[in-house]
Order: sequence, then C-alpha cells, then structure tokens
Amino acid sequence: MSRQFRYDLVCPTSMGVRITPMNRQPAHTSDQFVMKATSAESNVLNVSASLGLRTMVMSKFVAESPVAWIIKADLRARNIGYEGAEVDQGGAWGYRHQFNIADGGFGMRGPRVWNDRSGEVGRTISMDEFDIERIFVKEGVNIIHLSGLFAALSPETSKFCVELARVAKANGTRISFDLNFRASFWKGREEELSAAFAEIASLADILIGNEEDFQLALGIQGPDAGGHEIGDKIESFKQMILRVQEKYPNATTYATTLRQVISANEHMWGAILYAGGEWYVEEPREIHVYDRIGGGDGFVSGLLYAILKGWDCDKWLQFGWASGALAATMDGDYATPVDEDQVFSIYKGNARVKR
Repeated sequence: MSRQFRYDLVCPTSMGVRITPMNRQPAHTSDQFVMKATSAESNVLNVSASLGLRTMVMSKFVAESPVAWIIKADLRARNIGYEGAEVDQGGAWGYRHQFNIADGGFGMRGPRVWNDRSGEVGRTISMDEFDIERIFVKEGVNIIHLSGLFAALSPETSKFCVELARVAKANGTRISFDLNFRASFWKGREEELSAAFAEIASLADILIGNEEDFQLALGIQGPDAGGHEIGDKIESFKQMILRVQEKYPNATTYATTLRQVISANEHMWGAILYAGGEWYVEEPREIHVYDRIGGGDGFVSGLLYAILKGWDCDKWLQFGWASGALAATMDGDYATPVDEDQVFSIYKGNARVKR
C-alpha cells in the first residue's frame, strides 16, 4: 500500500518582499513601486498550490512585523501553508525580512536586481524550531524542494538544508534540489558550501540547474562553448548532464533550462530532461517576456507539479517549459495558472481567446 502524505510539496525558505518600479521603469528614476511577498523557493510551490495540491513553506518570521503580516497574508491567498518560529525584532537595528528591488528592464535595457538582506531573520533558521517528526514521519511529505540560494544564505541555512535532506531521505520523502548558484553568497565560503551542496546532491532524487550552476556549485565540466545559438549546444548540454549523473547517480531525474536573451522582452526558451534513462528536449523557441525574474522557478514549479501528478515524463518537461513561459508573462515572480489547460495551451502556442 502506498504511503499517504499530508503535504505534496514543502520547501524551506526565507521570505521577504519584492519592490518593483511601476510601468517597467528603472528603479533609480522611479518614485512609485509595487511591493509583493516573495522568495525563490515559495515561487516553486506556486503552480502546485494554484492547482490544488497541498504545499507548505518552512520559514521564520519577525513577530508583530507588518512585513511579516503581508507575507503571511500573501501565502494564505496563494494556498500555501507556512510554519516557522517568530522572533522579536530586537529594536530598530534587529531582525527583518529581506527586501529585493527588481527592475525588470525593457527592450535593450536589461533587468537589474538589488538584494538588501542585512539582518534577515531567515538566515538564523534551525531544525529545533520545527516539529520534524510530526512533519516528516507522522504527517509525511511527498517532495521537499531545496534551493541552493537558500542553502548558501548562511552557515545556519546550509546546515538546515543538509539536515532536512537527511531526514527526508530517511523517511521516504523525495528530494528536489535546484542548485541556484549565487557567487556573492559563496565568496569566502567555497569549501564549506561545496561540501554541503555535494551532500545534498548525493541524496537528491531530482537535480536541476543551468550550466553555471553545475560547474560552479558541483564542479561539473560545463557544455562546450561552440555555437552562437543556444539550440546548437543541446548535445553538449546532454553530455554535461551525463557527467552530473556519473557523479551523482542516486538521482533519477536531471533537468536544465536553456535561455538565450534577444532583448528584455524576447527570449529563446528551451529545456532538457533526462529521466528513466531517456532524453526529453524542448528546443528553444521565442517567448515574449513581461518580467523574466522567476522564469526558472516557474519551470521547476511546473516540473514538480507534473511529477506529483504522476504523468509521463514527456509531460513533465512540457508542463515545466510552459510554466516558466507563463511566469514570464506575469507581474510578479511566480506562475499562477488558472488550470492545467492554460499551461498546456501555452505549450501548444495557442493564445486564442477562451470564452
């Protein structure tokens, strides 16, 4: 008899807010901004949450903070549950939630993102703040998604992610790991983070990353430089994935996205999946981009939803590709489909009105 899980998809994360200039203007010339709750990891829950699966973030909050109230209200509105300790702010120079200022760019003006993470409460997260036995043993989690961005945020988050991966593996929870390499997070911590990432990757069932992620986070030789178009490098990307499989054979699924930027509003978007010993490829094709931030998270979000639904592997990649393309059309950094048909219509290139 298959095990029953209370949660389909769970992720640890440090929640914050994203501030975006209105009307696609640059941040440094703007005086009007839109603020929304965000985190890369909660972005990955959004497709599953939107389409009715049970999701939760494991996080940490500043008690009595209006920003924390905004974050919690946003998660509830998105059908995402949350658990996490609440800590006193500790005065004006104490803890807070991170701020992310994101200029989406326009035309040949590329996007720019500035992170303000000083005093970030999520950097102090630890296992003893959660009832781990209840969540993973008594209630059960189908898939836990770990992000290299969160894992590299601090020594505490690195330890937290490694320990979560060990608990997940011991209790029948599948592990998804998106490497999400950030050079600024790794500076001065290369040896420590290399060891942590290697252990998580060795336990993961689903490994996701781009060529830079695999090279810089796991030390895997990247694809060859030849060819000006991203579509010309597909065979080289396959060879890179096979090198990842050789080093981390525990995983059953490996994926990478393919992106070539034509302008801030036009990208070539593709993806490769290796699962069950078979290749699945979405050749890069042009997509229109309203806001590129979160497109990769959208891909992972759709991919994990399709895996949770038990579909055939080709549908995993199709739904992931289209969810990433959907995220790029939305005013925010996550994909929020109204139903599965909307996502598959994007995959098919069908933008006709539906009445």
